Amino acid sequence: MFSGIVEEYATLVALKKEKENVHFTFTCSFVGELKIDQSVSHNGVCLTVVSLTDDTYTVTAMKETLDRSNLGELKVGDKVNVERSMMMNGRLDGHIVQGHVDQTATCVDIKDADGSWYFTFRYTFDKEMAKRGYITVDKGSVTVNGVSLTVCNPTDDSFQVAIIPYTYEHTNFHTICLGSKVNIEFDIIGKYISRLVAYK
Repeated sequence: MFSGIVEEYATLVALKKEKENVHFTFTCSFVGELKIDQSVSHNGVCLTVVSLTDDTYTVTAMKETLDRSNLGELKVGDKVNVERSMMMNGRLDGHIVQGHVDQTATCVDIKDADGSWYFTFRYTFDKEMAKRGYITVDKGSVTVNGVSLTVCNPTDDSFQVAIIPYTYEHTNFHTICLGSKVNIEFDIIGKYISRLVAYK
């Protein structure tokens, strides 16, 4: 379980394909605090630490994860947003994030807001999935590359988020441009409510 409050971005230093799996090796400031079997969110994808060195850690993504997220497009040198799992005795500063990416979205617009930015993302809309809560709602929560954000101006297949300078500088939002593919996770509470309503 995560909060969507990104700690920093990690740099991909190596990747190795093994059958349909990919092993990703990253470096970041908290490598020395990690343990084998620990969960870490990478661009919003929950992955398990499988090996460690003094300054790197490795996680493995299977085909399902690669197909559903942007991790399969990573290249050595790329930066991903990382967050360790939430401590249950802390404040929930973002929202409840599972680290289970639902799908990807594409950046279709970036507007300068005189010091901040508005990013618009478009995703594939599926009416049946929307009935099950796979949608965005105005002022609701959405996770973009692991970042907990508030939705603005949603449509059936798009939404906008406002990015302040701190978020822009301390996450990989500063690398997102028109056409960039991002991972999105819809709000789990909305999914549960939609499921319950379906049984009324």
